[in-house]
Amino acid sequence: MNPYFVGLLVPIAVSLLLQKKRKVEKKRGVPVDVGEEPGYAIRNHRFERPVETHWEGVNTLAELFEHACKEYVYMPLLGTRKLISREIESSPDGRSFEKLHLGDYEWKCYAEAFKSVCNFSSGLVNLGRQNNERVAIFAETQAEWQIALQACFRQNITVVTIYASLGEEALCHSLNETEVTTVVCGRKEFKKLIDIGWQLDTVKRVIYINEDGISAEVSIAQNSTSWSVKSFEEVGKLGAEAPVDANMPLPSDVAVIMYTSGSTGLPKGVMMTHRNVLATLSAVMTIVPELGRKDIYMAYLPLAHILELAAETLMAAVGASIGYGSALTLTDTSSKIKKGTLGDASALRPTLMTAVPAILDRVRDGVRKKVDAKGGVAKKLFDIGYSRRLAAISGSWLGAWGVEKLLWDRLVFMKVRAILGGNIRFVLSGGAPLSGDTQRFINICLGAPIGQGYGLTETCAGGTFSEYDDTSVGRVGAPLPCSYIKLIDWAEGGYLTTDSPMPRGEIVIGGPNVTKGYFKNEAKTNEVYKDDEKGLRWFYSGDIGRFHPDGCLEIIDRKKDIVKLQHGEYVSLGKVEAALAMNPYVENIMIHADPFHSYCVALVVAAQNELEKWALQQGLAYTDFADLCQKQEAVVEVLGSLTKAAKQGRLEKFETPAKVKLMPDPWTPESGLVTAALKLKREVIRKTYEDDLAQLYA
Repeated sequence: MNPYFVGLLVPIAVSLLLQKKRKVEKKRGVPVDVGEEPGYAIRNHRFERPVETHWEGVNTLAELFEHACKEYVYMPLLGTRKLISREIESSPDGRSFEKLHLGDYEWKCYAEAFKSVCNFSSGLVNLGRQNNERVAIFAETQAEWQIALQACFRQNITVVTIYASLGEEALCHSLNETEVTTVVCGRKEFKKLIDIGWQLDTVKRVIYINEDGISAEVSIAQNSTSWSVKSFEEVGKLGAEAPVDANMPLPSDVAVIMYTSGSTGLPKGVMMTHRNVLATLSAVMTIVPELGRKDIYMAYLPLAHILELAAETLMAAVGASIGYGSALTLTDTSSKIKKGTLGDASALRPTLMTAVPAILDRVRDGVRKKVDAKGGVAKKLFDIGYSRRLAAISGSWLGAWGVEKLLWDRLVFMKVRAILGGNIRFVLSGGAPLSGDTQRFINICLGAPIGQGYGLTETCAGGTFSEYDDTSVGRVGAPLPCSYIKLIDWAEGGYLTTDSPMPRGEIVIGGPNVTKGYFKNEAKTNEVYKDDEKGLRWFYSGDIGRFHPDGCLEIIDRKKDIVKLQHGEYVSLGKVEAALAMNPYVENIMIHADPFHSYCVALVVAAQNELEKWALQQGLAYTDFADLCQKQEAVVEVLGSLTKAAKQGRLEKFETPAKVKLMPDPWTPESGLVTAALKLKREVIRKTYEDDLAQLYA
């Protein structure tokens, strides 16, 4: 036996002797009798009533920010990397790519940030903004976004948030419906505004965030529109020269109208009051331990998404530092990072970050590909270390604990952790349920727990949240202290609260975090929001869940994703996609079921590296990746692999795709085929590929 591996036996033996017995499963949620509609309801085990504010005397987001700035005066708050240069690199096939050379983070302390907020707030008033006029923020996530947001709050201005990747039709709809008069935007978004300027009914002012080359857009706007165009700095200077007293909001005032990314149809504007958002922030304060001034938060998800907006607002409230980056510059090997330049995470070394499942899936796949490529002893060590830690977090006392855990961390996992700065202590995953495989992989490789959350824009991201010490997978935790979670029967789908061994049904969320409803859409609001006899507001999510004995929720289905086939079988599209998404040939997948047929089909965005590797092994000739995806041999290989995965996932025959179409191009928010949170836009995808889908059923 290799003496190196013999040396591992001593710490393994020691850790086995030191390992304690597993703790008895504790109750994390307990039953509660609430609401007039029959169902099975659970509350957080520590709070009998929903919490509304964690901070004494603080009842609005404007008060919360001012309170923090006075308490953490000289602590760093907003960090932005210095742009040293932009360079264009060409690939062998002739395509051009922009690469960024970025420097260190430069910081504004809390006092400086508060001064910038007050100046910008005064500047907005001095520009001539009238009462009840709304401001839209249409930009990538950055410090100026947060400053503009807080500035609006200080003047009780309702902020309309719009995804930077939104298409023209949805953008026009969002701005016109809310009658926005002022837009804060970046260069790319400014160009979009100019292109649709003739369709915008109420926009009077555009405030642009300075970027290289934006002078071209400024000149075009000044010559072709009636808009008043000012830079972000000019508005701040205007406010500094003529300060205006704050006009602080009430808890019941609408803080944000947040347009959902719209997985179906045009986006809806969700009206969030200060009270709504504050309730979610207060609840999270009770779940994540020791949030405070020692924490550094990696900000890169869209601030137009409630998950990111809530996370950054909370970080600012507790004295933490927020460092801004982007998904394209996050790591040292990200697509926009110039070779030799540190990625955002390496430069920042954050302790906290949020992520959506699609991003964590990519991290997992990236690590696995690197390990497989290295092969040899490195791969063998990784596989052994991973299996030993997997046994431990799965509850086995024979797994790697104590000294052995430290050994594997040093030998194997420290290199993986360096990808995200090596300092992460907690990851919050939201937007959709995370697969158990990815959750375990990230937990082991990063050495940090993943807090799985479940919430919606309509509930200010509040709903459930897994506690710090909960290492279970496939679940989204117990109710947050701001929410009651109730399951109600959905007999048509076969989900009942009387089901055994666990109650099942549609998830309904009640509490102070539940929003007012949809802007100018009373019919849809009345359809999914209800107030009970005690005045508690409830939101009907359309998601299907079940409660585990300890009071934790698991998402198992969605009402809209269920299709009845020709012979009466029900296919849950999301369930099938989740089972097949882990296949190595799959970059993304959408299952389609036609009610007039007895089988389902799949559109598969093929994983280029895996499919090309297979083609090389087979000696299959092709001109480019698009050509490979058309090859019948490739289609047969992927379909066979998916069929095998379906059997392993215990899918029924009618749930298993009978035919597939391979797509060479990725689905991105820019393409309009997925949301900013990387959720499928089913109707858009169906319409885009309707000829391909028809051919699969021909």
